[in-house]
Amino acid sequence: MKFVADGMLGKLTRWLRMLGYDVKYSNDLDDAHLLSLVKKEKRILLTRDFELYRQTVDKGFEAFYVEGQTKEGKLAMLAERFHIKLDIDMANSRCPKCNTKVKPISKEAIKDKVEQSTLAHYDDFWICPKCKQIYWQGSHWTKIRKSLKMAQETFQKLQKSETRNA
Repeated sequence: MKFVADGMLGKLTRWLRMLGYDVKYSNDLDDAHLLSLVKKEKRILLTRDFELYRQTVDKGFEAFYVEGQTKEGKLAMLAERFHIKLDIDMANSRCPKCNTKVKPISKEAIKDKVEQSTLAHYDDFWICPKCKQIYWQGSHWTKIRKSLKMAQETFQKLQKSETRNA
């Protein structure tokens, strides 16, 4: 499943990439360019622009109007609609910055590229082959896991609500 996101969804784009989804994004893409990517690359449009959503659907392409105010709420709605697993698997994760699949890299290979204290505390590292950004599951992962747990709880509430309304 591949997506293209409009300029209002930069943060959501980064989350989806970490979750392993191919998401094209630039806040410089106009509506015509977004529609072109949807058509040429068979991508699903994610947008907060209702008019663009309607235009895309009217042309016969798949689009999702992203509602919700929190990242957790947006992720939960996407999980419900597209069966997205709200769990990061680094084997599938993509670079949040450039959308390239990250690859494992040894501590030895990056010893001159990260702080010595980081090397002392962490063993697993990944690198983006394109932009060369290095990643590890540092202390910020506590917040990432908490956000994903909240998104999972919101998703479960959505599921229960739909079951009651069916």
